[in-house]
Amino acid sequence: MTAIALGRTRRTSLVSAVCALVVTGTGLLAGCSEDPDAGTNGVGKLPADKIQSKTRAAAESAEAVRLAGTVVTNGRTYTLDMRLKSGGGSGSVTSKGVAFGLLRIGEQLYLKAGAEFWNHADGNTSAGGALDGKYVKVPQGDPSYKKFSGFTDKDVLLDGLLTLHGALATDGHHEQAGTRTIRITGDKGSGGTLDVSLEGTPYPLRLERAGGAGTLTFSSWGKDFPLTEPKKNETVDYGRKLPTS
Repeated sequence: MTAIALGRTRRTSLVSAVCALVVTGTGLLAGCSEDPDAGTNGVGKLPADKIQSKTRAAAESAEAVRLAGTVVTNGRTYTLDMRLKSGGGSGSVTSKGVAFGLLRIGEQLYLKAGAEFWNHADGNTSAGGALDGKYVKVPQGDPSYKKFSGFTDKDVLLDGLLTLHGALATDGHHEQAGTRTIRITGDKGSGGTLDVSLEGTPYPLRLERAGGAGTLTFSSWGKDFPLTEPKKNETVDYGRKLPTS
């Protein structure tokens, strides 16, 4: 816990203790009911649908973001740690205990993995050795391009993730990594939950997807990062259809 968050917790505890002890004939002393939205960006006072629209707008307008956590799709769990911006993205993905890296610059997508990935994918141990640690160009016409490029596309990924299902409602004030948040839910949580920052821009900070389809945290909003083309001696063409799992 950060020093700021610790100080806030101690202050809140002290106020609660004082208010519990000091009462008047009409109830607690004035000021003992601390406003949880005091000093915030104000979105905590809005209806859930307004909070959702504001946090989606904030996410769409941000230049970059880092997201980490799990996504369950088609019965398979992917663990992601990706940095994304409008021009592409980079990071790592793990599925079934095997990790691989993704790098997209513009329309060009690269996949980088160890021999274990390639051996697991097609059973060709000689191919795995040749491709070990190399950036493999993924052709746009290959089925794997659409599947893997989605992990590197900020707009596509966030549009699909930042949607709660069912009736929206607020679910109290919380904290994520030392930042105060307001939580909104879909269908009382069964349709997903989203923690939205109450400090500064109302960015989404933590998402629990509906139906246990994964949990993600969002950070480094608006912080740019470099996307660098791999060197020629680090790049190879696979030469046939790439694996999609």
